[in-house]
Amino acid sequence: MIAQTTDAELREVTFDRPESRNALTPAALEELQAAFDEAEEPVVYLSGRGSAFCAGADLDVVRGLDAASARDLAAAGQRLARTIETYDGVVVAGVDGPARGGGVELALACDLRIGTEAATFAESGVTHGLFGAWGGTARLPDVVGPGMAMDMALTGRVLDAAAARQCGLLSRVVEDPGAVARSLLDADPAALRTIRRRIADDGDLAEQEAAEVSAFSDLVERRNR
Repeated sequence: MIAQTTDAELREVTFDRPESRNALTPAALEELQAAFDEAEEPVVYLSGRGSAFCAGADLDVVRGLDAASARDLAAAGQRLARTIETYDGVVVAGVDGPARGGGVELALACDLRIGTEAATFAESGVTHGLFGAWGGTARLPDVVGPGMAMDMALTGRVLDAAAARQCGLLSRVVEDPGAVARSLLDADPAALRTIRRRIADDGDLAEQEAAEVSAFSDLVERRNR
């Protein structure tokens, strides 16, 4: 369900159920969690095989859940998204085709979301009497703003690549999102990790500034050795 390739600098993690638009089962979530738990590379590239990025949770699985197993599925998705969000490196989502529900939520946890013209996004849970419970109600407003988040979640409407770029779901629209991930390998891995940590830091401004000074001096010392 998940395919991986890795070298010293880049790990590629691929949703690999093209026949189901890369819908995620509990087993796939476990595989993804293990992939990120063991990852150490400065750049991780997350993408989907076939015509979709990720359709989110497998609805055939969801239909068979009781309350306890539904809680387990939500908790597993939240843990994975949090692991992606806090990964000590840069995680790039390469979105080529539809991202739906949980697929949107995992993309939201990534540092960069790069799409092709075929990329589309929808928080489609409402059309199934559900909602995005893998951290989507928290992360989506932070990325697109509360108004757009409410619109997407309440209506389930589909955003094309241009609309996704306009509201911040996508950083860029390109022919080959993987090339953007690979271009990061030209940078010093320590600089990548430091920049990512500093931008992701949402603490007190004075504490951020102190951490920025310390991190900058560490990089200068490392560079000038």
